[in-house]
Amino acid sequence: MSDCGNIKLILASGSPRRRELIKLLGMPFECISVDADETTCRTNPAEAVAEISEKKARAALAARKSQGCSQVGLQPNEVIIGADTVVAYNGEILGKPLDDADAERMLLALSGNTHFVYTGVTLLYYDKAGQISQLSFAEKTEVHFADISIDDIRRYISTGNHRDKAGSYAIQDEFSVHVTGINGDYNNVVGFPVSRLYKELKAILKI
Repeated sequence: MSDCGNIKLILASGSPRRRELIKLLGMPFECISVDADETTCRTNPAEAVAEISEKKARAALAARKSQGCSQVGLQPNEVIIGADTVVAYNGEILGKPLDDADAERMLLALSGNTHFVYTGVTLLYYDKAGQISQLSFAEKTEVHFADISIDDIRRYISTGNHRDKAGSYAIQDEFSVHVTGINGDYNNVVGFPVSRLYKELKAILKI
């Protein structure tokens, strides 16, 4: 991203995947791990991830305030970014697996089928009036899986790479051999809709 001045991004996440993706924006950034409430009563996946991303961004704001970063936790040249990703299939929102058995259940359900990956993003920033404003949005990507044998599923689970992954898989690792196609932003499945984020940042920052 060019002409970004002295803008700095504050990523409310400890995810190494999101850290790598945010680098693509070419802007200075720092990461802050937050302990946010990731529960939601929303059944619409787009609304659910948007709500949780807001909780993460607000938790980062509160954490930075307690650390004395500013009176409110945000400097005028900073943008806090919170994000959350889920998989949705057959009316069910699939988050991170509870255990290996839950991961096996998810992957068996997704085998041979099409599902959707939703990532919600919340931006907290100073507007022209000098007030902290919020922008929340969600991006959706369609993912198609081949038929996956139970042996292949269990072999993947044995690697441990399913842990802490929405839907129990990572599209960027060895599980990619089972992905027959996607429709939408690949990076959104990894954990960040980089193209949409770039567009929204340009709009709010007027750059």
